[in-house]
Amino acid sequence: MKRKVQQWLAGVGMMTCAALVHAEDPMKVGFVYVGPVGDLGWSYEHDQGRQEMEKHFDGKVKTTYVENVPEGADAERVITQLAKDGNKIIFTTSFGFMNPTYKVARKFPNVIFEHATGYKRAKNMGTYVLRTYEGRYVSGVAAGMLTKSNTIGYIGSFPIPEVIRDIDAVYMGAKSVNPNIKLKIVWANTWYDPGKEADAANALMDQGVDVLIQHTDSPAPLIEAEKRGGVRAIGQASDMSKFAPNAHVFSVRDHWAPYYTKVVQSVMDGTYKPQDFWGGFHEDMLQLASVNDNLPEDVKTAIHSTYEKIKTGDFKPFTGPITDNTGKVVVPAGHSLTDEELAKVNWYVEGIDDKLPQ
Repeated sequence: MKRKVQQWLAGVGMMTCAALVHAEDPMKVGFVYVGPVGDLGWSYEHDQGRQEMEKHFDGKVKTTYVENVPEGADAERVITQLAKDGNKIIFTTSFGFMNPTYKVARKFPNVIFEHATGYKRAKNMGTYVLRTYEGRYVSGVAAGMLTKSNTIGYIGSFPIPEVIRDIDAVYMGAKSVNPNIKLKIVWANTWYDPGKEADAANALMDQGVDVLIQHTDSPAPLIEAEKRGGVRAIGQASDMSKFAPNAHVFSVRDHWAPYYTKVVQSVMDGTYKPQDFWGGFHEDMLQLASVNDNLPEDVKTAIHSTYEKIKTGDFKPFTGPITDNTGKVVVPAGHSLTDEELAKVNWYVEGIDDKLPQ
């Protein structure tokens, strides 16, 4: 009898230990990327944020990621598999992942989903986006001061609100320092394709553009600008200075770690609530990287002063009066666009001589 009691107690002890081990298992967190983690742009910086967040939690979190995921049915399959694999939180990091994320979130109510740059939310699904237009406005100021041809160029990815409002911000920034500025736009219709991006850069430079701004992820436009000589370019999403030592103006770097850390902590604490989060200069989620020493002093001063005004909230780029390029007042005098309004920008500001793709 004594032996049976001892065996029972030993079994209880083993179960208790197993329960403790299970309770201390790290939280699983999944990430879905539209491009390769080595693209040195959008997906690269999301992955840097993932690594920084995982390091912060020191063994309490275990992350996994899937890269090069096409937007559409493939994304839904990948997101579903991550949910089945036991990930407590899944971050999907491209606009085209919105509908697949929303569908999967409805099937897995006990999993938290976070989608970057979208607008659909659910009880277990939030959205997050960067105020990239803040960096674009600074880019426009620099471009407007640096251009000798008064013609700057923008390589667009897809005509979604994020890209459209960034184009507007570039033009408004440039116009604020150069009344003669012209902006030319080429749509690459890709987030990451070095060949298409290089072609777009060369097409713009062939039209007299001498400052390039891109909404695509490879360093190809900077490389092409460096080859040409006399052309400047601004890096996208991460520090791209090494690819164009002479042509590089600065890069606008995305810093996702603060948000990833905040969301994971809230889930751990049981305080998570889905929201529409916007982060920018003020939250240190948007940074200026490697401002080139070869820039004129007045340009460097303008870059830093514009950055500070936006960071402190003293200046908001989308403050009226703003008229679109059809003559319609889209932002009344004295009004600054709300986040909800920013998310719906589908117009070019007055002075952009182009039409939005249909």
